Amino acid sequence: MNPNAAIWIIAIITTAFVIIRPFKLNEAIWVVCAAFILLITQLISPAEAFTGIAKGADVYLFLTGMMLLAETAREEKLFEWLAAVATKHANGSARRLFIMIYLVGIIVTVFLSNDATAVVLTPAVAASMKAAKVKQSMPYLFICAFIANAASFVLPISNPANLVIYGKHLPSLLVWLEHFILPSIISIGITYLMLYKSQRKFLRQPIESNIEMPRLTRGGKAAARGICVAAIVLLLASAFHIQLGLPTLITGAVTSLIVLLIARESPLNVIKGISWSILPLVAGLFVIVEALIKTGLIGNITNVLMHYTATSPNSAAITSGAGIGIASNFTNNLPAGLIAGSVLQTASVPVIVRNAVLIGIDLGPNLSVTGSLATILWLTALRREGHDVSAWRFLKIGVMVMIPALLLALASLWI
Repeated sequence: MNPNAAIWIIAIITTAFVIIRPFKLNEAIWVVCAAFILLITQLISPAEAFTGIAKGADVYLFLTGMMLLAETAREEKLFEWLAAVATKHANGSARRLFIMIYLVGIIVTVFLSNDATAVVLTPAVAASMKAAKVKQSMPYLFICAFIANAASFVLPISNPANLVIYGKHLPSLLVWLEHFILPSIISIGITYLMLYKSQRKFLRQPIESNIEMPRLTRGGKAAARGICVAAIVLLLASAFHIQLGLPTLITGAVTSLIVLLIARESPLNVIKGISWSILPLVAGLFVIVEALIKTGLIGNITNVLMHYTATSPNSAAITSGAGIGIASNFTNNLPAGLIAGSVLQTASVPVIVRNAVLIGIDLGPNLSVTGSLATILWLTALRREGHDVSAWRFLKIGVMVMIPALLLALASLWI
């Protein structure tokens, strides 16, 4: 069999297994197995595999720091306290609680990144549902997945994929806002309207408002401060064009250490609670993408993009944004972002094409459970809280929510 064809077959089957989850095995198992098959069959060399894994170094650091923050906060019951506050302020209104969670999701995504929304907000919302004695909790939990991607291009730090797309040519904050503030507003607004429409029949249920407020411990307060500090650190790192991984890891580790010292607790509970399987999953994705690059993928895409850009820049922008948005759901948007970034750095394209590609990479993954790392993290957090959602159920909502949001966000680039 042709090596290039074999690589594509392995990549397609792996994507299918991640979506279907045969035997309900963790997604990481299928991705790591695919990476090993590529190595064993010599479709990719050890050096090439290592190159692929190394490209994700900043992502591993970032995720580890965020998971440390989230697990530390969880252990100190910070999420339970936040859930009680949100439930109290909802005053028994399911719709008001829906709006409040959506607004919080915007804030967390914008200032801490979409991955943080999945890791930090999901357990808080799950705790809120328990406190409010909500029978149908998925409408609220869906918010954590969809807003994580819909609000992920408000700022450069709102999605690690943003930094991958632009590389060393990241625009200044003012230029960034000039390009993306209107598309972001449209993305957030349309996503809310369509998600609410898809879930409104479940928002007529009564919710408990007369609940006892838990006491926030000293450790919980320290964890809350650590999350706030992480937001400031990420903003500063972005402003000075510093990669986000190491600052996030340091902030997460220091916060966790301080909280454990205050609470006089062992670090074992925090370490055991972290979903470490996400790291080999990401590493395996990078290996698969490195194999796909061997097939000449970047060169072919570059040639097509340059041809369309030369004949019709506007058509190239719309097609590229929509195309990469759909494609992200098959490869995951982080490795897709690496490919797109390489193409954009090779091809000389107008700014509007680059901006359209970034919107596609960030917003397109709202179509499926495999679209973004944030959605996979959300699934992991859901399962830990005793919830699960099928790929088909997510896809039915994703089609309704993502497609109009993506098309209107792309169209706003010309306003």
